[in-house]
Amino acid sequence: MNIANKFTMLRVILIPFFLLVLYLFPENYANYVAVVIFMIASATDWLDGYLARSRNLVTNFGKFMDPLADKLLVSAALIYLVEQGDIAAWIVIIIISREFVISGVRLVAATSGKVIAASWWGKVKTFTTMIMIIVVLFQFQIRYIEYIELILIYASTILTVISALDYIVKNAGVFKE
Repeated sequence: MNIANKFTMLRVILIPFFLLVLYLFPENYANYVAVVIFMIASATDWLDGYLARSRNLVTNFGKFMDPLADKLLVSAALIYLVEQGDIAAWIVIIIISREFVISGVRLVAATSGKVIAASWWGKVKTFTTMIMIIVVLFQFQIRYIEYIELILIYASTILTVISALDYIVKNAGVFKE
C-alpha cells in the first residue's frame, strides 16, 4: 500500500463523513462543511494520480481503485442532490449508468489480464462533475447561479456520454476475446 494508494483509500474513507455531515449537521452549516470534505476528497484524486506518476508508484490496485473511489464519492453526492431536489434523477441515472458500464468493461478486460486506466475524457468528466457537485452543493447566493449550475449539470452529463462512448469504442476488442 504505497502513498498514492493511501490517498485513494482516504477518498473512500471520507465518503461516510461527507454524508454524515449532510444528514446530521444543522442545515445552515451542513452544506459548507460537506463541501470542504468533498473538496478534500476530490483533491486526493489529483494527488494520488500525481504521486503515482511522478514517483513511479502506478499499481494495478491504483488503476482499479482510483476510478472506483471517484465513482463512490460522486455517486454518494449525486444521490444526495437528487434527494434534495437539486438535480434531476434522469441526469444522475445517466451518470451512474455510465459508471456501471465502464466498470463492466473493466471487469471483462480484467478477466483477460488487461487493466483499463482512466482516459482523458473520463478525467475531464470526473473533474467537471466534481466542480458541478461543489457548486450545486455550496448553494452560492449570487445572481444567475441557477444558470451556472445548469450549464455545469448539462456539461457533466454530455461529458459522461462522450467518455462512455470513448471507453466503449477504444475497448470494444475486450468483448471479442
